[in-house]
Amino acid sequence: MCLAIPMRLIERGELEGVVEIDGVRRQISLMLLPDAEVGEFVLVHTGYAIQRIDEDEARETLALLREYMEKTEVM
Repeated sequence: MCLAIPMRLIERGELEGVVEIDGVRRQISLMLLPDAEVGEFVLVHTGYAIQRIDEDEARETLALLREYMEKTEVM
């Protein structure tokens, strides 16, 4: 199973960028999504931006992930 996390692109260079979610920043590769723009949400998997994602969909996905995390911490 693979998991990609929606993150907002906050900085970019030619083929690399910095994404952020909940104050956590990661440097990523933009080789697979070279036309991504600062401010957009992208799906990040293993250090690569693999797809753009609509902000509403990103927020919904993040809410589901947070809900899952809360429920599994109890067990």
